[in-house]
Amino acid sequence: MNWTRTMRNGDSGSDVKELQIRVAGWAADSPSQTRVAVDGAFGPGTEAAVKRFQRAYGLSADGIAGPATHTQLNALESSDGSTAHFSFSEFYSKDGSGFSGGKVGSTQVKENVRRLMYKLEALRKKLGNVPITINSGFRSISHNSSVGGASNSMHLYGVASDTNPSGKTPSQTAEIAKTCGFSGIIKYNTFVHVDSRIEYPYGSQFWYWA
Repeated sequence: MNWTRTMRNGDSGSDVKELQIRVAGWAADSPSQTRVAVDGAFGPGTEAAVKRFQRAYGLSADGIAGPATHTQLNALESSDGSTAHFSFSEFYSKDGSGFSGGKVGSTQVKENVRRLMYKLEALRKKLGNVPITINSGFRSISHNSSVGGASNSMHLYGVASDTNPSGKTPSQTAEIAKTCGFSGIIKYNTFVHVDSRIEYPYGSQFWYWA
């Protein structure tokens, strides 16, 4: 990302929206049903998330996104638009259809997955930089049906992942995920489902932590 200005509380624009996508996983210090709004308006919630991001990466935690923060944000970005520790292919539907065949177009799925990746980068960092295996990311309608997924599963839109961090129990993972702005968190025996259901028109507009 070619950041062209220092951003602070009160600013607005497409660059602020991109900043919000990248710090969305720093929504809270402790388990909290709160999230960073990705609306292009730099307010108190964005400022607090920027401070948490800065603190986590050893930067001056002033809540202002200047050159040092830009550099760190860019260090998490890969050249193809994915993130440093996740690749788009990890989120492809397991039936070989890539990002196609879901309930929204493949371009939208890819953008949704990209936003998801930044939250997962925060989760990974908070868990101690442990590798995270993505058991299931996007699912095509046919693949979702074949694995018995819900008819309006968030996997169908690319806004969900079943995550399995190395060396962490589902309980440990879920507890940290509750600080990352995930509005859907479901704990299973060997993995944790996380999604951002309330941020999208196709998701239920209430938090669901189970």
